[in-house]
Amino acid sequence: MILFIPVILPLSAIVLLLFSYRRERLQQLISIVSMGILTLLAAYILWLVMKHGPFAMQAGAWPAPFGITFVADLFSAIMLLTTALLSLLVTIYSTGFLDRTRRKAGFYILIHGLIGGVNGSFLTGDIFNLYVWFEVMLISSFVLMTLGAEKKQLRGSIKYVVLNLVGSVIFLTAIGLIYGKTGTLNMADLAVRLRESEHIELINSSLMLFFIAFGIKAALFPFFFWLPASYPTPPVAITAFLAGTLTKVGVYVIIRFYCLFVISDINVFYYLVMGIAGITMVSGVLMAASSYDIRKILSFHIISQIGYMIMGLGLATVAGLGGAIYFMVHNMLSKTATFMAGGLMYKYRGTYNLHALGSIYRDFPLLAFLFLLPALSLAGIPPLPGFFGKLFLIYGGFTEGAWIITSIAIAVSIITLFSMIKIWNEAVWKNPPGKETGMQKNPLPPSAFYATIAMVVLIILFGLATGHLSDHFFEAGRQVLDAGLYINTVIK
Repeated sequence: MILFIPVILPLSAIVLLLFSYRRERLQQLISIVSMGILTLLAAYILWLVMKHGPFAMQAGAWPAPFGITFVADLFSAIMLLTTALLSLLVTIYSTGFLDRTRRKAGFYILIHGLIGGVNGSFLTGDIFNLYVWFEVMLISSFVLMTLGAEKKQLRGSIKYVVLNLVGSVIFLTAIGLIYGKTGTLNMADLAVRLRESEHIELINSSLMLFFIAFGIKAALFPFFFWLPASYPTPPVAITAFLAGTLTKVGVYVIIRFYCLFVISDINVFYYLVMGIAGITMVSGVLMAASSYDIRKILSFHIISQIGYMIMGLGLATVAGLGGAIYFMVHNMLSKTATFMAGGLMYKYRGTYNLHALGSIYRDFPLLAFLFLLPALSLAGIPPLPGFFGKLFLIYGGFTEGAWIITSIAIAVSIITLFSMIKIWNEAVWKNPPGKETGMQKNPLPPSAFYATIAMVVLIILFGLATGHLSDHFFEAGRQVLDAGLYINTVIK
């Protein structure tokens, strides 16, 4: 039963939030308590997996593949806990940052709906149920992006929802094809049937459709255009939450499907994954380097860093996948933190435009460092976790002789550092032209400020604890690669 609670809890919280719709303070309290309980529950599930190994649960005691299956291994448990942590801190952040109109328009309800969809995607062992959870995420995230109904939000959200609806159609088509070919949608049962099939190559068309559908969700090249068009438009409290979760669910599912179902034509998929990973890295970072809006720079970097995660998948080794999972966790935390700190800079100065910003270090040194530390983590500076994530991937790439993609990863890291230095120089260090004195200094909401501090402290602790945690991430990579372990966990 415990594996169903991460989905049931946020959906149950929605009911409480609906009954307290006119009482904003009560809604905030319910949301924070719900996220806190979810964090403790996710930590307990992770502890169970670390102590006893992967485990599965069947709804209504129907045995797989007939019932609804939920599965937890190290990979899904780590993602579950990371999502819960950032959701808790972003919820606290939003109580002080988000305007009252949006909070009263259903923000907390939508956040819980999105969390329910994310958790369901991480834990489900059935492809059709995965489609259902993806649609829950799509609906919740679309309404979140349009909350406030500003013209720029609606324009960006239309691009988001149209491309993602196309992805959903492709996803549903792939489900129909694969069910017609195999007669099952349970992921473990499907993995067994593929390994027993005499015509395994017939499944490749369905796998390619799945890859396209999940590539849209993950914002891979060439499907990423919805992200920079939509993420910079809503308030940063919403963007911070979306940046830390949505695309990572797409990457999670790509990794899960690739390791379970890609059996034939492995070399074709290898070159496809590595090629897309390299182009995604380069295109994202170049667009970031040419932008002068903080939110757009950070949005483009989401695209670039998705390429690192897909690179780890392409290596298809314990080192590569362990590094990819570590990098995902770092990116979820660090990217969310940079958006949170960027939002505080906006509150303090009243703009995201780097040309109009300046002298934050002089006027508010702590705020400057709240942005600098996660930004340097994204750039890969030690001893922050971004350095170790890239180190694991680069080591795995050189070990496997993947010289080209590894060299691209190093070059992209350098350009990422350039982008972060540009933000530091323009927004934090320099005096704005013609505004050497008398810069705008707005008070910061305490809850948003302290939530950002907590997130940055969490990132620092994560980096310092890498020596103790790395073995668990590599074990997570080993478990993902071991399709037999997943199959035996579900089908006993």
